[in-house]
Amino acid sequence: MPVRTPAPGDLEPIETASRDEITALQLQRLQATLQRAYDNVPHYRNAFDQAGVHPSDCKSLADLAKFPFTGKKDLRDHYPFGLFAVPREQVVRIHASSGTTGKPTVVGYTQNDIDTWAHLVARSIRAAGGRRGDMVHVAYGYGLFTGGLGAHYGAEKLGCTVVPMSGGQTEKQVQLITDFQPDIIMVTPSYMQVLIEEFRRQGLDPAAMSVSVGIFGAEPWTEAMRTQIQADAGIKAVDIYGLSEVMGPGVASECVETQDGPVVWEDHFYPEIIDPETGAVLPDGSEGELVFTSLTKEALPIIRYRTRDLTRLLPPTARSFRRMGKIVGRSDDMLIIRGVNVFPTQIEEIVLQSPKLSGQYQLVVGRDGPLDTLQVRTELNIASLQTPAAEIDELKRWLQHRIKTLVGVSTTIEVLPPDSIERTLTGKARRVQDLRKN
Repeated sequence: MPVRTPAPGDLEPIETASRDEITALQLQRLQATLQRAYDNVPHYRNAFDQAGVHPSDCKSLADLAKFPFTGKKDLRDHYPFGLFAVPREQVVRIHASSGTTGKPTVVGYTQNDIDTWAHLVARSIRAAGGRRGDMVHVAYGYGLFTGGLGAHYGAEKLGCTVVPMSGGQTEKQVQLITDFQPDIIMVTPSYMQVLIEEFRRQGLDPAAMSVSVGIFGAEPWTEAMRTQIQADAGIKAVDIYGLSEVMGPGVASECVETQDGPVVWEDHFYPEIIDPETGAVLPDGSEGELVFTSLTKEALPIIRYRTRDLTRLLPPTARSFRRMGKIVGRSDDMLIIRGVNVFPTQIEEIVLQSPKLSGQYQLVVGRDGPLDTLQVRTELNIASLQTPAAEIDELKRWLQHRIKTLVGVSTTIEVLPPDSIERTLTGKARRVQDLRKN
């Protein structure tokens, strides 16, 4: 299908509203949310009281800075249902994180929350060019992870035909894409790379597939990866953002006509950028940690949730809402190698500059005596399998030099045969192996 951009009548009135109209709605909803949290969630009542603030102190949006932050630890400390603002019997669905670093973070949804979520994902798919009747292949994981069901309900809300494939079974994914001819795919960008590889392994041209738009989220990805995926698959690649603690996918989503950063659906989520060290609110355009406050959630209102994602807030373009810059990393995923701050996405951009490499990579952090070490493991793509050893050595030197020049850290480089690095079949790519923690 050709990429479609919306006519004015396709948009909701709030998507073209004035800034004054948006901020007035935000303040009204923010005041109600703060009061609901204070009245119904003991944690928030205690936190507000300890900070010396009351919901009635919020007279303007700027007053939100007076209120305390919420972190992942708060959800774990009140596991499983201690932050719910409604009786558990009114919660119609529960999602949870994987809990790989401790107890999972549990989130709940009332029926109104589910309806709002579906509406915002539908809005996101429409922003990506999707329309009623399109077929959407959902390859996000289903289950406690919010990706699969979030995408599913949103696509159905828009009136699309949903293929609930989930993750894994890569050969079958390619078969169904080939046979069913979907218009849109919703998946992590790293797994889209795996699907492209599988098309080629089966002797098929991924650029000839029926899909014209990919809606990619659940992990940071770079402009270099977008460029590569678009060239390899012949599609438009747009970014969708979300996290379970705030709602799930659809907190923000990119517009296909501009592809200039996810639009934050500010009628339901109020964003801030803070200095991750001091917690001070930074002006729009400054890079810092993204913080969200929900404006309409019933079961789990979230106040100033620290996402740990590092980005910027940008002025509106295709819609009246502000946009997010690309996630450059996470404040808690940043590697410090001999005093140098290193984000995996920095390495990714450099790896993707080589036409001989597949784009798959892994960072192995270790220690040699008192000094940290960083090994970058990459692999050749299938077309470069017969590259002579001398050229591989030159590629290693090039990659090592580029990383040292652009990132500022010394590395050892390993260039492996195709398919040597573990592929992500059901979720997010595991890019870092930190042996210092073992």
